[in-house]
Amino acid sequence: MEKKELIINGRIARFSDERNLLEVIRKSNINIPTFCYHSELSIYGACRLCIVDIEGKGIVTSCSTKPEAGMKVRTHTREIREIRKIALELILANHNRECTSCTKSSSCKLQDLSKEFGIDEIRFRNISCKKEKDFSSAALVREPDKCILCGDCVRACYEIQGIGAIDFAHRGSEVSVQPAFGKNLADVECVDCGQCARVCPTGAITPKNDTAKVWNELDNSEKTVVAQLAPAVRVALGELFGEIPGSLKTGQIVTALKMLGFDKVYDTSFAADLTVIEETEEFLGRYTEGEKLPLFTSCCPAWVKFAEQYYPELLNNLSSCKSPQQMFGSVAKEYLPDELRVKKENLVVVSIMPCTAKKVEQNRSEFTADGVREVDYVLTTQELAAMIKEAGIRFNDLLPESFDLPFGFKTGAGVIFGNSGGVSEAVLRYASEKISGAKSYSYDFPETRGNSGIRETVSVIDGKKIRIAIVHGLKNARDLIKNIRSGEARYDMVEVMACPGGCIGGAGQPVCYDSETKEQRAEGIYSADKMLQLHKSQENPYLRKLYEEKLGEPGGKTAHKLLHTKYNNRKRILESELSFIKSDAPRSLEISICIGTNCFVKGSQKLLENLLGYIEEKNMRDMVNVRATFCMEQCSGGPNVAFNGKVIPEKTFREICGRIEKFFIEKNVSQPAEI
Repeated sequence: MEKKELIINGRIARFSDERNLLEVIRKSNINIPTFCYHSELSIYGACRLCIVDIEGKGIVTSCSTKPEAGMKVRTHTREIREIRKIALELILANHNRECTSCTKSSSCKLQDLSKEFGIDEIRFRNISCKKEKDFSSAALVREPDKCILCGDCVRACYEIQGIGAIDFAHRGSEVSVQPAFGKNLADVECVDCGQCARVCPTGAITPKNDTAKVWNELDNSEKTVVAQLAPAVRVALGELFGEIPGSLKTGQIVTALKMLGFDKVYDTSFAADLTVIEETEEFLGRYTEGEKLPLFTSCCPAWVKFAEQYYPELLNNLSSCKSPQQMFGSVAKEYLPDELRVKKENLVVVSIMPCTAKKVEQNRSEFTADGVREVDYVLTTQELAAMIKEAGIRFNDLLPESFDLPFGFKTGAGVIFGNSGGVSEAVLRYASEKISGAKSYSYDFPETRGNSGIRETVSVIDGKKIRIAIVHGLKNARDLIKNIRSGEARYDMVEVMACPGGCIGGAGQPVCYDSETKEQRAEGIYSADKMLQLHKSQENPYLRKLYEEKLGEPGGKTAHKLLHTKYNNRKRILESELSFIKSDAPRSLEISICIGTNCFVKGSQKLLENLLGYIEEKNMRDMVNVRATFCMEQCSGGPNVAFNGKVIPEKTFREICGRIEKFFIEKNVSQPAEI
């Protein structure tokens, strides 16, 4: 590319395709402070910290200014330093400054910049009112008093995930970031992915901390506590102890967990191998029959919840396989009590995950049998690091130890689940031998790898074409589904990960603000695969033994009971309704009409309008309560109508009127006569 030149602080700087002046300056080894600028998000220009002085143009924001040849730029004049300092003081004036007890203390941009600018006194008074913390979500904690209105979380939710569960509300001095309708985070369409927390520069949104609960279990002598370690954690935990991103610290993590008091340490990659077998068998069955295609993967709980909320008609296309986390929990609770000679109720399974959505997944009713959860607690990478530090363990000095058998043995196929494209590649490693009936000595499918949000590949196995799409980021998933629905795209299998890059970019991982860190983690995952002797799930001897002695055939009765589940459509907004006609009469009829997206597009608004007109015409206002609600969780039909809380199958206006008349006849109501 053509190189152009400009002048930064009297020195020549060259640039080519940088999208703004800020990137050019940073490449010249000058760190311009920002809050609202993030390489993965759109340019916003709200925080005004990235200002520079351009000769002939004055002071401008460098993030929203295109670099031009010949520009003369100054980055730290006295005026610029003063403006930045005042901006920081104004933010700090209304900020909750309990920094010593803040979860984000060691990675808070506001704290770092305050130190860099030598701010030891705030010249402005606090004019904000104290706001309540939101602990409603099992995945995230929201602290409005720590929000600096940079908008990073809002843009991440919309631009990366295409959801918009949080946004700016009100105006002027009253402006704030909050979930829809002023509700708690758990009551709106949040999918728990935590990408808002990942990009938040302060502690306004953070992963929920469950370390105290796990400490209590470790301190209970009656409990046997086992851990499972997700693939992506092993290439990221070291960052919190000064290691280079992507450094493989599996053995040291196992040692640390045992020093913390865990009785056994297993590998989620074993369960990922198990997932490969079950999911591939399911896929090949569908592929052979040509039914319910494409098969969508179900490993990512944020994606599953997204599908339940927005695409209930695609749930039959979703793999029935549980995620590796839940497969491990199910198998562990079934077989470890005998293996370890403990009561099932005294066996505690703790997952170490890169993901916040896993915290919600383990609480789902589908993953509880006879009142016993498959997985009891989920800790993020950040939480595990906090426990190691709290225990005073010198992580960097630890000698590595090995996982416990049998659930600690894995192949490379299970490990690469941590990367976007890893599930697809692992499936192909099994499917290629299953279809051809011959052992293959190659195992890499590099076409599944990459950084782009949507990737497509066609693998030809024994003359059969398998079309696969790989997606990370739910907004990309939405775009892909649109193309599938329109017929523009056709696939046999679709892998979906909610987080950019896959699990390596999960919100529970160490905080990072650059794409290079995720790339290094991804390389660490592939290196871990290369260092193992076995690379295909079907080669795992302990997995074969599990099937032979316990599970039977893949996809069989026992395997299906323990390893598979079913998902259902769910509400996007909880406990929200609009009342149009209200009556306190004791014999009044309660009618609710769903105006959620699915029912709305099927005509529920017109049905509501006609029904209100009918009730007025029949003079029934004192006999009927009419409400509009957002979801009845039966999105396969619609528009949905409920009579006294019972959803009925009738869909037309005429059928609804007939139901109303029948109700009052059965109640012996003679008034109004025209009924």
